[in-house]
Amino acid sequence: MDSERLELRWGVEQRLEFIEFRLFWEGHVNRSDLMDQFGVSVNQASTDLNRYIGFAPDNMVYDKSARTYVRGSEFKPQFLEPDASRYLAQLRSVADGILDREDAWIANLPPYAAAPTPVRGVNPATLRSVVGAIRRSEAIEVKYQSLSSPEPRWRWIAPHAIAFDGFRWHTRAFCQTDDCFKDFLLSRMLEIRGSGESNKSADDDQDWLSEVTLEVGPHPELSETQAKVIALDYGMQGGKANITVRRALLYYALRRLGLDTEPTARPPQDQQIILLNADAVFGAPKYLARSAIQ
Repeated sequence: MDSERLELRWGVEQRLEFIEFRLFWEGHVNRSDLMDQFGVSVNQASTDLNRYIGFAPDNMVYDKSARTYVRGSEFKPQFLEPDASRYLAQLRSVADGILDREDAWIANLPPYAAAPTPVRGVNPATLRSVVGAIRRSEAIEVKYQSLSSPEPRWRWIAPHAIAFDGFRWHTRAFCQTDDCFKDFLLSRMLEIRGSGESNKSADDDQDWLSEVTLEVGPHPELSETQAKVIALDYGMQGGKANITVRRALLYYALRRLGLDTEPTARPPQDQQIILLNADAVFGAPKYLARSAIQ
């Protein structure tokens, strides 16, 4: 079967993955699902379903009364690894209008809501210029509004990556004005007026290239039952979980996890987790207290 799978065209394998996705998450799939999702003919949809049965005969059976294929009791994924995070990401993308409803593989969207996130005004032309500079390894001259300066000013930066801190989009870049690598918010780039050669490489940005492992555990003042719940929330094993982050994004990660202050600053039920390896992360038992944003 492995040799047969290697011969599958990408489009065919994608449709087989779709069949499996629907079987796992929805419990059923039929020809019309394939026709609607991929625009294939009746014959092609039937061929795809029969091909899937050939690969995984125990994964689905035809229900004559419902006129659809349903998930078999011996179902075992063959084409994809069921992933809750991917399902939830697709749900959020549809609900937030990032992904069109007809492009989603989820047949029946469950009711969904999320805490609102302010819209970040990233100009498409600005993003295009930054991404272009990254691809060409160039520097660009940007008019940037920093909170450390009352008025925006022009500066040359050489971007080499895009980063997201959970709320805002940045570019990681070498700032020729300050002679160091920094994070620049895309929304604060007011204008771009030129580009040129850059003598700095992403290989020089050690904070971007190096990683830090955060070892977190339940707050010690939680009850045993509460600690077990937190361990489940974070997928902890043996009372701890490891979270790996680029050192350049360490400040943002600590802030999102509530680890940017001393664990005694909030009640245990609010703090929930603590950083177990603070000495290794910081080189001393202290917490970051400065902003990493320009």
